[in-house]
Amino acid sequence: MRKLTLLHACNLQKQIYKCQSRNIQGLNKMEQCAKKPKLCNTSINEGEAKILVNDTNVFYNPVQEFNRDLSVAVLTTYIKDDSTEALKPDGITVLEALSATGLRSIRYAKEVQGIKQIVTNDICATAVESIKKNIQHNEVEHIVKPSHEDATLLMYQRRRDKFNVIDLDPYGCPTIFLDGAVQCVSDGGLLMITATDMAILVGNFPETCYLKYGAIPLRSKACHEMALRILLQNIASHAGRYGRYIVPMLSISADFYIRVFVKMFTSQLKCKENTTKIGMVYQCTGCETINTQPLCYKKPSGGYKLTSLPYVDQLCKICNHKHHEGGPIWLGPLHDQHFVSQLLCNLGEMKLVTLKRIEGVLNVIHEELDVPLYYTLDRLMSIIRCITPPMLIFRSALINAGYRVSYSHACKTSIKTDAPNEVIWDIVRAWEKKNPIKRDKLPNDSSAIKILDTPITTDVSFDIHPLANPVSRQNKLTRFQQNPTVNWGPGIRAKTRIDLENGIEFPKKIRNQNKHSRKEKPQVIENTEETKPV
Repeated sequence: MRKLTLLHACNLQKQIYKCQSRNIQGLNKMEQCAKKPKLCNTSINEGEAKILVNDTNVFYNPVQEFNRDLSVAVLTTYIKDDSTEALKPDGITVLEALSATGLRSIRYAKEVQGIKQIVTNDICATAVESIKKNIQHNEVEHIVKPSHEDATLLMYQRRRDKFNVIDLDPYGCPTIFLDGAVQCVSDGGLLMITATDMAILVGNFPETCYLKYGAIPLRSKACHEMALRILLQNIASHAGRYGRYIVPMLSISADFYIRVFVKMFTSQLKCKENTTKIGMVYQCTGCETINTQPLCYKKPSGGYKLTSLPYVDQLCKICNHKHHEGGPIWLGPLHDQHFVSQLLCNLGEMKLVTLKRIEGVLNVIHEELDVPLYYTLDRLMSIIRCITPPMLIFRSALINAGYRVSYSHACKTSIKTDAPNEVIWDIVRAWEKKNPIKRDKLPNDSSAIKILDTPITTDVSFDIHPLANPVSRQNKLTRFQQNPTVNWGPGIRAKTRIDLENGIEFPKKIRNQNKHSRKEKPQVIENTEETKPV
């Protein structure tokens, strides 16, 4: 019995020792996590900039090289534009409010002519140290000035001494920075804004989108363009509070983000026109037909009038299903086509890695109709469960009926047209007549039955029209996005957040280290000296 008790005691002592060892290892890991990460001396070359990445906490995403290349091209064209000549007698000023490594600012300094000063800001002390080293390494101290400040506070402090250009590229939603940005950009200045929270903007979480952007998105095939229009209406709403209005120069949906370039002007009278450029969206729950309605109309004699309600019937005219309401969204132009033409002309003078893709996307945008939202050909046909026609045939049918049609740069199967919804569905019905489906397999209350039983009132011709094949397709340009790398995406949020008052605040992952690990309690055996609790 005594031997058995001693054996249990020895086993228990080993368990206690293991438990202590695990606890010590856990504490050591905590200490290691709390320490500054090891330096990994690497150099990144992008454009004419050479970035020293010496800290794993500093954020860099190579997938966004297209974003940075496009920004260089837009900024170069903006400075060359005659309409902005008055802004820069001795060069323009630029603010990159959320800079990380400073790569973008350094590229602007080395690749764009006509810049007087670039303020490169970040709230993270580690990032600012990286910015300073990269500025010195690239020898651009005379142009690029580092700043360690809260971005919103910095912009509020510069409301009098305004910047000509402000670049906002946050991780996620940019709206918390917009109130300061619309106030501290000069009249005729340029805002360049990125949003990467696409899951929210495309309709997965409508209530969250309303909280962040003041709009309800719809689960539509045109969700990426709707995301652009939600962001633009939010910028316009912020600007309107201060008697300012926006003119979108270029709006891009690419990869995992959207990017807009807008000019800012001051005019109380022009601000009122926002009511004609912002409106609601109605989408049928059955056939997904889209209708848009501006908040107001402008009277020919001057002034504004409210739109008449209901704009759409309670049930859809096409398939007799109910509607969902979304918005408000921006209904005005997404692009300034004159600016896009200038941008295309200037590309030949630039050395950009993603130049081929930029050229293709901009050509599609140059062909894009100024019409809100779009349909996709495969979805139109899947609603009636019919085979999908070639794109050229469907586009030809729209042109033969007397309407215009284009792609949207956001989707390679998009149908953007000024044809009424009734004409679009007449073409769908006419195609089904040529390629009949098995109607007995459709439910009696389905959208397809209602659509196909409606008589065709449009003279539909599927003869190939010469204008149906756009020039960008004929020239075999890289028109639509391709996956840049394996497992590409927005990357990981910067790991260290800086509290300017209290110092470093470690990330949640470190704070919760071993939070859910099991705590092994030692079992005490009575009458043994060796088994006292440790």
